[in-house]
Amino acid sequence: MHYHLIGICGTAMASLAGMLQARGHRVTGSDQNVYPPMSTMLEQLGIEIRQGYAAEHLEPTPDCVVIGNALSRGNPEVEATLNRKLFYRSQAETVKEEFIRGRRSLVVAGTHGKTTTTSLAAWVMECGGLDPSFLIGGIAQNFGASFRVTDSRYFIIEGDEYDTAFFDKKPKFMHYLPEMAIVNNIEYDHADIYSNLEAVKIEFRRLMNLVPGNGRLIVGWDSAHVRDVVQSFGDKLFTQLETFGTCADARWQARDIETGESGTSFRVFRDGEEWADFATPLVGTFNVRNCLAVIIAAQAWGLTKEAIAQGLKTFRSVARRMQVRGTERGVTVIDDFAHHPTAVRETLAALRAKYGTRRLIAVFEPRSWSSRLAVFQKEYEQAFAEADYVVIASVFDANKVAQLGQPLDTEALVHKLRERGTPAFCIQGVDEIIRHLLPELRAGDVVAIMSNGGFGGIHDRLLSALRDHRGRTP
Repeated sequence: MHYHLIGICGTAMASLAGMLQARGHRVTGSDQNVYPPMSTMLEQLGIEIRQGYAAEHLEPTPDCVVIGNALSRGNPEVEATLNRKLFYRSQAETVKEEFIRGRRSLVVAGTHGKTTTTSLAAWVMECGGLDPSFLIGGIAQNFGASFRVTDSRYFIIEGDEYDTAFFDKKPKFMHYLPEMAIVNNIEYDHADIYSNLEAVKIEFRRLMNLVPGNGRLIVGWDSAHVRDVVQSFGDKLFTQLETFGTCADARWQARDIETGESGTSFRVFRDGEEWADFATPLVGTFNVRNCLAVIIAAQAWGLTKEAIAQGLKTFRSVARRMQVRGTERGVTVIDDFAHHPTAVRETLAALRAKYGTRRLIAVFEPRSWSSRLAVFQKEYEQAFAEADYVVIASVFDANKVAQLGQPLDTEALVHKLRERGTPAFCIQGVDEIIRHLLPELRAGDVVAIMSNGGFGGIHDRLLSALRDHRGRTP
């Protein structure tokens, strides 16, 4: 078949393009913003990309048009697709029909930890000999890729709760036919599409209700909102429930958690009986929970404890999840995707556990829709508790945010942090942030840079500035 992808350079769409090509299909695409890394990956695959959007890009007529979820009515190719009554699908529906239907699917969902847990599950199942196909919203470093297509019966996918397309407002995860579903946690997020927490919980309830009777629903029992959703079923949950966490009433429980610079060790108990001991290079209690979820799924798919342990021990994490980008003049620079206040808090707590008494400097860019709005103003005041020094960047594209609601008040946030005794600064622009930090940094410092975007290449630019032994500002 000939697939044409409108918005091909989005992370999920580019991965789908590669998967379709791996299946032997002809793939073309178009995008307004053609830039690395996705444009580079597509070029390396030999996939034709057309700059901008135009009706002529639909010639010759493709067998299927895939419309990315960033596209809306008024787009020339979308309008031409509708006017010509061409066959079209969303990215999520294409994945379902082309890659998941008829296979054994593990869907990893939750407000936090999806990408790490999906990557870990793919690697553990690989170590167990299952040779899974996968689709992940990040680069799994063990594979050096965000997707893989194999001939095995197993498919592992990150289940996003964001909506599917302009013509399909269901979350993407509703398309993925889960034999097993992991729901790590539930919190309010995506303020641009969900009006409140209850709206988010309704969608996760719908996902849970898709898991078949011969499958498993694997849920994080430390999350109060997960408990609420599960308990709302009463006796009408028609699948096997597996609960995990650090709380005493989880069926699968992690105890004796010890974290150091080399990673974390922990003991797993099932139904109160010790089941096995594990170690992982990951740090933080939240990552232990991610490991627990994968342990349950792997055990359900028949992996031995030894294979599971090998997978956990050799996992290399995901790009942009507490990723050390470099160390210069004794200063370690870390790149992390955290943007929700819970993710910021847990990331900093994990780094504190790993690096101990070293000075921890948090640099945060409010870039996701939820982080740019004032909905989490109070929560961010608590999120930076583990940091010794905080820099808050200006709200990304603040003018656009003001059209949706009240933006995050970064000056007020900095004021609250200072009241608690934490040196904190609101600084506009990457150049100014680097100029501010350079004279402040000293050997032993750990700089945690948190954003769900590129943040103007601040990581490499800060490392480059640190390499200048004369201390010139960039």
